[in-house]
Amino acid sequence: MRPESTPVTALADPQAPSWSPSVFALPPALSRKADPALIAADDAHLTAIRDRLAEEIDALEARLVRLRSAPARLGHEALERDLEIHRSSSRLQLLRRFGVDLCLGRMVVAGAAGSGVAPAAGPESVYIGRIGLSDADGRRLLVDWRAPAAEPFFAATHADPEGLISRRRYRWASRRITDYWDEVFDPEGLEGAAALDDQSAFIASLGASRSPRMRDVLSTIQADQDAIIRASSRAPLVVDGGPGTGKTVVALHRAAYLMHAEQQLGHGGILFIGPHQPYLAYIEDVLPGLGEDSVRVCTLSDLVREGRAGDRMPEERDPLARTLKSNARLLDAVAAAVRYHEHAPSARLFVETPWRDVIVEPAAWTEAFDAPEPGTPHNDARDVVWEALIGALVEDNADEDVPPRQLDRALRQSDALQRAFVAAWPVLDPAGVVADLWSTPAYLRICAPWLTAQERAALGREDARAWTRQDLPLLGAARALTGDPEGSRRRRRQEAVTAEEREQRERVLDELLAADDDKESAITGFFFGEDSAGVREMLQDEAALPRLDPDALAGPFAHVIVDEAQELSDAEWAVLLRRVPSQSLTIVGDRAQARHGFRESWTERLERAGLRRIEQASLRINYRTPEEVMSAAEPVIRAALPDANVPVSVRASGLPVRHAAIAERDGILAAWLAAHDEGIACVIGGDRPFPDPRVRFRTPVTAKGLEFDLVVLVDPEAFGEGIEGAVDRYVSMTRATQELVVLT
Repeated sequence: MRPESTPVTALADPQAPSWSPSVFALPPALSRKADPALIAADDAHLTAIRDRLAEEIDALEARLVRLRSAPARLGHEALERDLEIHRSSSRLQLLRRFGVDLCLGRMVVAGAAGSGVAPAAGPESVYIGRIGLSDADGRRLLVDWRAPAAEPFFAATHADPEGLISRRRYRWASRRITDYWDEVFDPEGLEGAAALDDQSAFIASLGASRSPRMRDVLSTIQADQDAIIRASSRAPLVVDGGPGTGKTVVALHRAAYLMHAEQQLGHGGILFIGPHQPYLAYIEDVLPGLGEDSVRVCTLSDLVREGRAGDRMPEERDPLARTLKSNARLLDAVAAAVRYHEHAPSARLFVETPWRDVIVEPAAWTEAFDAPEPGTPHNDARDVVWEALIGALVEDNADEDVPPRQLDRALRQSDALQRAFVAAWPVLDPAGVVADLWSTPAYLRICAPWLTAQERAALGREDARAWTRQDLPLLGAARALTGDPEGSRRRRRQEAVTAEEREQRERVLDELLAADDDKESAITGFFFGEDSAGVREMLQDEAALPRLDPDALAGPFAHVIVDEAQELSDAEWAVLLRRVPSQSLTIVGDRAQARHGFRESWTERLERAGLRRIEQASLRINYRTPEEVMSAAEPVIRAALPDANVPVSVRASGLPVRHAAIAERDGILAAWLAAHDEGIACVIGGDRPFPDPRVRFRTPVTAKGLEFDLVVLVDPEAFGEGIEGAVDRYVSMTRATQELVVLT
């Protein structure tokens, strides 16, 4: 173990190996921050963290070796072992991923006591980390950022310091501190112990070069964002904020926080929904970096099997058809289409058997149709109806001359009864249910009698299965109402395999018992004693059983977080709410970025979708987009939506918005790349290629939720008129974190 005090080599090479005596590697320009009086205590504490991490990594590696080499076990013990391997592996992966840069910063608390970090008599330094960490003696080295004790680090403001004297945030590079920012809330209590900035350095850090993945921002979470992250999950929470306010940051960190703070959510889990695949690629490192790997992440399209082709699925071209399919009422037509195939026969049916004809009265069908529990999917209910019908017929017709088991078998094998049952309650393909609506006008008229002839014509199409995005909620509803068309067959096969396995197992055990001369032996007792039933069940070959292939995104989930929620139609909300019956949601969006308009309030929209007790929080500070860009973007959206929540930028880039000709595009990109060794540029509105991996091409739709150092906007007037055109221009302009160039 290194001593508590170590020499400070503040100007060391940032690329020095992680075992360098000092954690600090401040550049010469920050030499005043390298004063040992400012950083020696931090250096000693961070060195202790580094040493402890090495010890814990060694211990975890050894533990995993022991667990994996232990003799194979069965049942509950095997489950516990697998869970422990998963927990240890996850923590080891996190420790290896970050090292000492798990530490975000530290706060000095006035008169704090009880954490064991410093003497309780005076001010106490509390270090905040991505995870909690203690040394071998139990001394707290890091407080988990999600713990209540860490909340002041994020929530303190000059108006409400929450008991803090100061707060220090670190900037890390190659596991060395290359800068830090101090904020002092009580200057009299901290004289000479802080390197005071005017906060311009911290604000400038918010405009650092972007990378293909969302950069780590945990240490820079602001008080308004932290309050939302830590809000209760009991009621639906709307987080409304304009571009650059950190909505996505809040949504992701809230997912990690809730999984830690509200442990009951772990039973159903959390589902995080983003707008498109480039967005998911952009954020994919964030949750693992927060120590959270159990949150499921997908797009809204991924919730429906037909939508898992990604962002290639087209939009509905016909405006009327798009409007109709976005309305939740058309979901009633899907429900009616399913009910159309649950039609009890109204005439008697005579079924021949070896003994006599069995008469199936209409009342028997009706009674059987009432057997499934309300809400049971059509295909799942089919087995229930069949069993109820056969059971009732056997009960009414079996007697001394007609043995029940033989009659049961004869009825199940009757072609006439099977044909009648298939006609009355057929197996339904969910996609086929929706396709039939679009291809058969008479069927659509029966299932949706409120539609006009013009509306029915707009919904019809030659290729009924040429799906669009607007079909996905209807397909999702059809699957929820019908269930898996292959489920019944798989269940029957599983039951047959299980029965065959059980029969063979019992036969082997009987032979084993017959061969054992000593009926009191240990083998006989093990397999045939009082507690032997569970042992025999464990001998079942689970690999031989057919898998039921559950849909991991079907839910239900304990909590759902949806980003860019302003784009969801009423029909899409219905698909989403089916997966979270508790209505525990975090709804993140911006009415001003809704492509098809959002003139009502969040409460009005969500109550129409079926939500209640809606709470709302607003983010109004733009940390991403510079003043120069927002000044140009604000009039664009205000012209279409005067009450838009346009946030206030807290920084300027010094680069005015440039205007140039489309022909100058390649020259502008080449000059920017030559002047910037880091960062990402994005061309929005043009797909002519440019040979550099740091240049991205996006549409206004697929740029949503992303950010780039340079945005080159090509012919924005071609985006269209009205709300959609204005929103596309506004969204595209506000993706820039440094510079915007508009080409016409």
